[in-house]
Amino acid sequence: MELACLDLEGVLIPEIWIGFAEKTGIDELKATTRDIPDYDELMKQRLAILDQHNLGLPDIQKVIATMAPLPGANDFVEWLKERFQLIILSDTFYEFSHPLMRQLDFPTLFCHRLVANESGAIVDYKLRQQDPKRQCVKAFHGLNFRVIAAGDSYNDTTMLSEADTGILFRAPDNVIAEFPQFPSVTSYDELRQEFCKASIRNLSL
Repeated sequence: MELACLDLEGVLIPEIWIGFAEKTGIDELKATTRDIPDYDELMKQRLAILDQHNLGLPDIQKVIATMAPLPGANDFVEWLKERFQLIILSDTFYEFSHPLMRQLDFPTLFCHRLVANESGAIVDYKLRQQDPKRQCVKAFHGLNFRVIAAGDSYNDTTMLSEADTGILFRAPDNVIAEFPQFPSVTSYDELRQEFCKASIRNLSL
């Protein structure tokens, strides 16, 4: 059996923190794992900025409620689910993801949790485990699944390396340059072709 493992933000949905940064006008919140490879450093930076501006979880959730999947993402998810078992491996948070996952017809999602106080201020975050995307792929291999994975950022590269085939999708130039071993595509049609090539089942579009 073959699994398809996808990152979420930048692959199927817009970057949530960038959307929130644009809504609030706080440019510092535009930083993502495309820019800062150390996820702990990135999250500490984000929480400090939120605290500085007195913004909390309800403020972010209001923005998320206005967002939609990327154009073509729903069709791509439907295509994948007909041919693979699909699992989304993301460094987002369950407290963010529900409205957007509903629009994608709720594929399975493994991600993290936020800790908010009674006033809605985000005071901490809880990783499900360290290097979770890679650890998931290792576990799937232990269950005798082949894994084809796609992502766009630094935090996806260990997942792509652990997978039987890893694919970069709409990755920034710096990530493409540092990880030339992965094919890099920019459209869902090209991504379908890469999944077909990587499959051992002679799939066709």
